[in-house]
Amino acid sequence: MKIKILYTIPNFDTAGSGIPLLTIAKKLDNKLFKSEIACLHDRGDLFKEVKQSGIKVHLIDLYKEVRPISKMLYDCYKLTRILNKINPDIIHSYHYAADYTEPIAAKMAGIKWIYTKKNMSWYGPSYRGWKLRSWLADGIITQNSDMMNDFFPEGKNVKLIPIGVDTYKYRYNKTKKNKKSNKRYLITVADLSEIKGTGLLIHAFYKIHNEFPEWNMYIVGDDSYSYGKRCRDLATSLDLMHKITFTGKIKDIITYLDQSEIFILPSINGEGGPVSILEAMANQKNIIASNVSGIRDQLKHFRDHMFEAGNEDKLINILKLFMNKSVDENHKLGKLFYNYVVNNHDISIESNKIQSYYKSLIYK
Repeated sequence: MKIKILYTIPNFDTAGSGIPLLTIAKKLDNKLFKSEIACLHDRGDLFKEVKQSGIKVHLIDLYKEVRPISKMLYDCYKLTRILNKINPDIIHSYHYAADYTEPIAAKMAGIKWIYTKKNMSWYGPSYRGWKLRSWLADGIITQNSDMMNDFFPEGKNVKLIPIGVDTYKYRYNKTKKNKKSNKRYLITVADLSEIKGTGLLIHAFYKIHNEFPEWNMYIVGDDSYSYGKRCRDLATSLDLMHKITFTGKIKDIITYLDQSEIFILPSINGEGGPVSILEAMANQKNIIASNVSGIRDQLKHFRDHMFEAGNEDKLINILKLFMNKSVDENHKLGKLFYNYVVNNHDISIESNKIQSYYKSLIYK
């Protein structure tokens, strides 16, 4: 009999884990596993892909208010009746927050419940939530070594499984590069928020752009919130809008990767496992990124390509180092990153490890 996995996530609109979840769900060996998905609503372009995948989707109110406790427990009990009808062997949560009501409902239903730790949030107001969520879990998947060492140093059933990417999907297509243009491009891909350091990158680029008149920059990601507006205002005030293209939230980032030579992710705080870096590696880009959790695992063999997080001078120095290189030199470095991601972070590697982990939980 197949092992049935129910993947849960708040939505496929604003939740950043939607693509990794769907990719893994589609990659399961259908001779051994059956995958279904539960989320709160059907909004967002990505949800259309979920429906097209043929995977059964349940729209469920998965997360309950924690106070008052008596009502929370009753609401969790009502959720168990829905979960028992679906009858999965394992519920795998991709929720980014410290919710513990879903695992309580799973426990009440007698269903194994695991979660993937997606970010470096732990201490602070949500600390007790994370501890309870983890205590209730039958298993935890971490995405970087700092999570293992800092959050789960003695955790049982905790498994480090670095995130993977479809390396074939993001492969470089040199025919799409505009050979008639002498423009060269930096690129960063991230929804614009304080922790991504986009403002720092804009300011650093401003200080050196006159030295490199052929260089321009793509900023790819949702810039509709307040920080995105601030970044646009900053670029405008520095008279850089002729050098910087804000694409906003787009579906096809590969076109912009194909046009670029150097990818930068100047995150200020720790990351879980930034898939944007792996996508850029698969597209044979030269990579620059800050030395923070998650990123340092991905660039552990490329330490000269990392800089101190939040340090504008260090970012400027490393930008100048690689912007001074020729197109061919950056392309050769990009091939090194490509070989690394194929051998260490292809989606098939992550998928095989996750499937082995599922089997270990069922057949232990």
